[in-house]
This record gives sequence, structure tokens and C-alpha cells, in this order.
Amino acid sequence: MIKIIDRYILKRYFGTFIMMLVMFIPIAIIINLAEKIDKILSNNAPFNAVAEYYLNFTIYIGYLLFPILLFLAVIWFTSKLAAKTEIVAILSSGGSFYRFLRPYFIGSFIIALLALYAGMFMVPKASKDFNEFKYQYLKKGKAVKDNKNIYRQLNDNDFIYLSNFNFNNETGYDFSFEHFDGNELKYKITASRIKYVEEDSSYTLFGYVKRKIGVDDDILERAPRKDTIFNFDLEDLTPVEYIAETFTYPELVKYIDREEQRGSKHVNRYKLVKYRKFSIPIAVFILTFIAVSVASVKRRGGIGVNLAFGVAVGLTYVFFDKIFGVMAEQSGFSPLLAVTIPNVLFGILAVYLLNHAKR
Repeated sequence: MIKIIDRYILKRYFGTFIMMLVMFIPIAIIINLAEKIDKILSNNAPFNAVAEYYLNFTIYIGYLLFPILLFLAVIWFTSKLAAKTEIVAILSSGGSFYRFLRPYFIGSFIIALLALYAGMFMVPKASKDFNEFKYQYLKKGKAVKDNKNIYRQLNDNDFIYLSNFNFNNETGYDFSFEHFDGNELKYKITASRIKYVEEDSSYTLFGYVKRKIGVDDDILERAPRKDTIFNFDLEDLTPVEYIAETFTYPELVKYIDREEQRGSKHVNRYKLVKYRKFSIPIAVFILTFIAVSVASVKRRGGIGVNLAFGVAVGLTYVFFDKIFGVMAEQSGFSPLLAVTIPNVLFGILAVYLLNHAKR
């Protein structure tokens, strides 16, 4: 009997969740298309590129929304169970409330595993193609890279600086390159301009000056123009702002380690992406049990009251997630805490509501 009930609840769990995805994602696509159609047509975006964009949009937006959609799905079908007094019948047959929660836990576990895999391997590819189309056709001309006060540590010994960089002509200004041996500066190269030469991946320096630090005196080397090669390329120098979203988890871990060594000012942004790959699966459990706690009690007003509460809780969760995320990106606030605090707060709420529902 119990196993039949488990299968019944799991069938409703997955079925209602899929129904929510099928309902809401097409709506999101239609709204997005209505907003972007003028830019798509004016920029002559090819049909194949548009179709691929919306396929990636489906994966991208589905991943972001699915904890909330799952939350609403659980509220919806559990409220219907409560309205038909099916929950009362299940508990009256001898099962405990926590035993009643088992199929919800199993369903959450399966969805969380899928979310973890998608976030680590599927979504990065979709995010890369989605953002490339967006900035090529929808946000044409908008800068997506750092172009002012660029400071990078290339490795343990080499540091570079640019006051600004023009992506149209691939030219940087007020360039400096410093090479250290331990804590001792060995030489420094400066130039008023540095231009990337794509044909052979080299650089041309204008107003070139190289100062070699000597024991008794420094040696200066000057040239109005000098062609040279450095151990960095443009992608290392000026990564796009969404680059962390395009890496699989192993690639992201390596990239963050390298960017920390280079002194990147965007390390917190990259770590936020990394930690969210784990926080979203955890949110699946938390939101599921909040939804069960709210919807398992039959209320005057029925499903509508539970859905209204669900929407309010979902929006509050998104609000906290965004607020702490912005704090981590724009200040020294810990990215780990930024993704943990919303889950901890709502985890406490889940425990409280579960105990209340049990009584």
C-alpha cells in the first residue's frame, strides 16, 4: 500500500513539474521574442542562429527558474491532494507525516541530481551560445569586457597594466609590463600604446621603453616602435563579463585559481557562479519541503491561497538571492555566504513549517 502511494505521489510530483515547465517556458520565449523581434530583424540575424538562440534560451532560463517552478508545482498538486482529503486518508492508514514525505524527498533527490549535472556541464554550453548571440545581435556595440584600468598578474613573476583598451582597433594605452624575481623587480617595459597583431599573435609597442634594473645603475632601451611577443593573449587580458558562466565545473575551478593568482577584480563574480551550481540543487529540497508544509493543510480559500503564499515565498527567495549576489559581486562580501544565507534562512523556515504541519 505504501509503495503504491509513493508511486502515486512521485508521478504527480514529476508530472506537475513537467507541466509547469511546458506552461511557463513557452510564455517566457514569447515574451522575450516580442521584446527582441525588432532588434533581431534590424540586425539581420539568420533564422538558424535565432532558432539556436531560443533553444539555448530554453535551457538557460529553465535552469534559472526550475526551483521556483518546482516549488509552485509541489504546492499545486499537494493542495489538490489536501482538498480531496487524500492526505488525511494516507495518514489515517497508519503512516506518519515524515513517512508521507519520503516520495517528496526521493523526487527532490532526483531533480537535484539533474540540476547538479545540468549546472556543471549542460548549462555552460547553452550560456556561451546564448550570450554570444545576445551581444552580437541584441546588444550590438555594448561592451562586454573590461576596458579600463586593467591590471593582471600573469604568473608569479609577471604583471601588466593598461589604463584602457579599445576593442575595435585592439589597441591599449599606457601599457606597462613588470617582471620580478621573487620580490625584486628585474625589468619594466612601458609604452604609450600597445596594439595586438592578429596575423602572428604578436604585439606592437609604440613609445617603447625598457628599464633593466642593475646593481649600480639601470639600463634603458628605447624605440619609437617595437614588435614583440608576450605570454598572454586578448582573452587572457580582457575576459568577457559572462565568461564564468561558459565553463564546465572543472574548467571553472581552474579558471578561478588562475584569476586569483592574476589579481582579477572579478574573482568574487566567478566564485558566485561556482557556488550557485551547488546552492540550486540544495534549494530544490528546501523549497519542496516548504511547499509540502504549506499545501498539505486544507485551508479556507483552497488552492488559490496556497499558490498566493507560494508566489510570495518564491519572490522573497529570489529577492534574497539577488541582493546577496550583488553584494558579493560589488563588495568584499563572501560569495559562499551570499549563496548560503538564503538557503539557511529558508531552510530554517522549512523546518518550522514542517513541525507546524506535523501538528
